[in-house]
Amino acid sequence: MQMLIAPPEIISVAVVGGGRFPVRRIYCVGRNYVEHIREMKESDERDPPFFFQKPRDAIVENGGTVPYPPVTEDLQYEAELVVAIGEGGAAIAQEQAPRHIFGYGVGLDMTRRERQKECIKRGIPWEVGKAFDHSAPCSEIVPVAQCGHIASGRISLSVNGEIRQDSDVDRLIWKVPEIISNLSHQYRLMPGDLIYTGTPAGVSAVSPGDTLVAEVAGLPRLTIRIG
Repeated sequence: MQMLIAPPEIISVAVVGGGRFPVRRIYCVGRNYVEHIREMKESDERDPPFFFQKPRDAIVENGGTVPYPPVTEDLQYEAELVVAIGEGGAAIAQEQAPRHIFGYGVGLDMTRRERQKECIKRGIPWEVGKAFDHSAPCSEIVPVAQCGHIASGRISLSVNGEIRQDSDVDRLIWKVPEIISNLSHQYRLMPGDLIYTGTPAGVSAVSPGDTLVAEVAGLPRLTIRIG
């Protein structure tokens, strides 16, 4: 088949131990830590989390630079546990969810916060606030065979060495198997999908020149710079 324009490049992230994980889709879970819901003051704590997406070419690899994006003066970070899907499926039962996981990483859901708030106020999709270029930094993926399944452990983020977010993955409202099951009832999951599982409290704005370090216990540290 003759391509009339150059096809999009394959987007991938490194895997600890060698090789690359090709990224198909990036799903994100909104409002999945109670403390973050409280600090945002935008929904009832009893509301279930929901899903939105980012484009796969929003990935920024570990050690990279996130250019400060246009149309915002309030660029904020959200540190998250990332789940990499290795086996696809639809309507996956919670007890079967772990076998669909290839591995885990650390991600940042970068957000143009005032644009997101405008979308919420108007009742329109969040894309302009969430799905912009370079908005999904991700660390290397650690295969399950090396790290096991992550249900607890410290999750933190520092800006220029100062801790801003500090919580534990066990505080997720929806746990990883529940996320996978629920999401797979809405979309058929496929190998190459990444799921950003939500962020704890402590989000705030960053500026050009800032260095962000996100960590989840047992996984590679994710370091990025704001350009």
